Amino acid sequence: MPTTNSHRQNDDLHGNAPDQCSVVLLLVDVINDLDFPDNDNLVRESEPLAERILGLKQRCRAAGIPTLYVNDNRGRWRSDFCAVVRECSRPGAPGRTMVERLTPADQDYVVLKPKHSAFYATPLDILLEHIGVKTIILAGVTTNACVMITASDIYIRDLKLYVPQDCVAALTDDDQRDALELMHKNFGADIRPSGELDLPALVGRDTRLE
Repeated sequence: MPTTNSHRQNDDLHGNAPDQCSVVLLLVDVINDLDFPDNDNLVRESEPLAERILGLKQRCRAAGIPTLYVNDNRGRWRSDFCAVVRECSRPGAPGRTMVERLTPADQDYVVLKPKHSAFYATPLDILLEHIGVKTIILAGVTTNACVMITASDIYIRDLKLYVPQDCVAALTDDDQRDALELMHKNFGADIRPSGELDLPALVGRDTRLE
């Protein structure tokens, strides 16, 4: 479970978590070719979704909030995120535009996952611990699968959770509505739209709680 830095005897993560911030933007499976059955709604939504997530990411950057990508591996496991980006942005891939808009920048963190949750069998816990995270802003796809399962794992870690409803998407409108309602009621997620988030205030609030 993530803790504050003062609880650790060894602060060395070999330079892999240089940021210190109480809030992180966690992007789940946004590097995605969207090439799967019943994808019509999600493909239609992918370009405006990417624009909204990019806008949120830029605002987070301005507020000093780091971005951490957690993404499905593809094919034979080689821990090669660049290969995942190439595959998902290939010509003809339904999600290509979304991938091109949301490809990680040099300052972003990247984790590959083997299953639905961003936490299962990944180094995410230790990265969050070394960054000093108390609050997670969760975005990505799909709302009723990997996003929701990751949200449950955030909840059991006693971290504050925001899931901006305009920065997640599902295969159907019903799936979107039901998953957001479940995360709000069961996991305590704040699901207000991204434009209503006061990001500097979130960072300042968590700093005061230390």
